[in-house]
Amino acid sequence: MSEIKEDILATLAYFDLFNYPITRGEIYLFLQNKYDYEVFDDALNCLLKGELIHMFDKFYTLRNDHYLIVRRNEGNKKAEELIKIAEKVGNILIRFPYVRGIAISGSLSKNYADEDSDIDLFIITAKNRLWIARTVMHVFKKLTFLVNKEDYFCMNYYIDEHQLEIVEKSIYTAIEIGTLIPLQGDVVFEKFYTANAWIRNFIPNKNMRIATAKRAKTSFLKRLFELLLNNRLGNAIDNMMMKITASRWLKKTYQKKVNHHGAIMGMTTGKHYSKPDPENFQNKLLARYENKVSQLLQRYESSLAH
Repeated sequence: MSEIKEDILATLAYFDLFNYPITRGEIYLFLQNKYDYEVFDDALNCLLKGELIHMFDKFYTLRNDHYLIVRRNEGNKKAEELIKIAEKVGNILIRFPYVRGIAISGSLSKNYADEDSDIDLFIITAKNRLWIARTVMHVFKKLTFLVNKEDYFCMNYYIDEHQLEIVEKSIYTAIEIGTLIPLQGDVVFEKFYTANAWIRNFIPNKNMRIATAKRAKTSFLKRLFELLLNNRLGNAIDNMMMKITASRWLKKTYQKKVNHHGAIMGMTTGKHYSKPDPENFQNKLLARYENKVSQLLQRYESSLAH
């Protein structure tokens, strides 16, 4: 099989893990190599004729199942509503101490949502103040229980300006970074994308979205709060908050507590990051992806033999 065909199948296989059919343009954006458009179209049509992939309306999928397109269209409409809410949430959260950037992540950043979807947010904080920022924001999140809006404030991934580069480098993290929708902090997201230029090794055709981010505004109270803690006391409090939070999450994982999606709760922590790790999700997903691609290639070789 030619490299371009393998690339197309691998791209469709990745999104198939999420039951998400994609358009011709989206396939091209997430290919792991650059190709001439004409070569790409020829390979795509060849795979269609060989019935290795299927097309419904403007969407391509590995499965001959029109319901996937219905599901996507409904999910896209729901996502439009949630993205508008997320923009309002971003306007609120950027006012919190040491918060420098906010972006939509998760399925919503892929323009998909359903009735159970949360608004997942990726947060960038000031250097060495991640844990103060996170603690203040999560105290606020607890209060949203009172108005049943907790799902709008799923601040589940934090990094700080000291360590903008994402350490894990895979097709999964590349796509997650490449599909972020920055809401606040245009300057810090420019630095973030520069620090993570490695994603072009996985998705060289995808341009990063910076224009969607507003310039991060500050306020008198935010400046005052930060001024009071930009010292040794602030360092001590940040370290203390990190230790307390890490200990609490370790206990939750040990007790096998589950979130509202039914996954065992887990979090990986460090001085400059805080990120979820429900049952080692990323590694399991990548294993499923590699297995699916392998099966597709075997199926293709088998079809040639017959």
